[in-house]
Amino acid sequence: MKAAPADRSAGLEWMRMPEAETRVLHRLRVREGDTGLGDPGGWNVGVVVDVETTGLSATDDVIIELAMRRFRWDDAGRITSIGQRYSWLEDPCRPLDPKIVRLTGLDEAMLAGQEIDEHAARSILASATVTIAHNASFDRPRVESRLELSGGPWACSCSEIDWAEAGFDGRSLGYLLSQIGFYNGAHRASDDVDSTIALLASEVSPGRTALAELVERSFSDSWIVRAKGAAFELKDVLKARGYRWDVDRKVWWMEVFDRTPEEWWLAANVYGKRQNLP
Repeated sequence: MKAAPADRSAGLEWMRMPEAETRVLHRLRVREGDTGLGDPGGWNVGVVVDVETTGLSATDDVIIELAMRRFRWDDAGRITSIGQRYSWLEDPCRPLDPKIVRLTGLDEAMLAGQEIDEHAARSILASATVTIAHNASFDRPRVESRLELSGGPWACSCSEIDWAEAGFDGRSLGYLLSQIGFYNGAHRASDDVDSTIALLASEVSPGRTALAELVERSFSDSWIVRAKGAAFELKDVLKARGYRWDVDRKVWWMEVFDRTPEEWWLAANVYGKRQNLP
């Protein structure tokens, strides 16, 4: 007599989530024009910038796509209007790494003969009260080098907003976007610009937008702390703390607004005697 077949669905119970425990993500659409929010008399101008490059090195790699978009905000940090999208491709005059092609969807045929409109890009940036990028330490030096610019206030929506304190997990752009109920397209500069604007408009606490926090913190004094000489084995500890790897300087770094606690943390967890034992 054959045994009854095992109930193979039992182990798949986790796949049948109740509807209340699911999350629906909507395709992000950032529309041009007035948002209907805040004080329309607010004339602060923000420009969100993102680049795609041939690689990660600031000295050897070049921009292949530059995107930016202006918006206005009021004194309470509410976005009142959003401008048109600007995006330019540029021929790097070199073969593309297949990893970059897979990541961005850009290939050599699409970039052939393309060039950034330098005059238009400079004019847009010159109109900004502040220029914002989700990873300003990556975007800023590349944009300023390519457009031969220097100075002007920049802010970083990745490092200068306390996403964890606001109840978010992680700091990557796509993951943060999903936590406010949206997803975006392929890894292209214009999509990343729109994702950043959507995050800036979201609330990090009741009645307070991420943009309000970013503006407040970006105009405050801050410090760049670099964990020079940190042992390789401590990379996970540093990442968990919020440090990021600087490819060009070959060092872990983090921006802080009070350096004393961070100096104590480094002394105890990175440079302490126990950490340096063989």
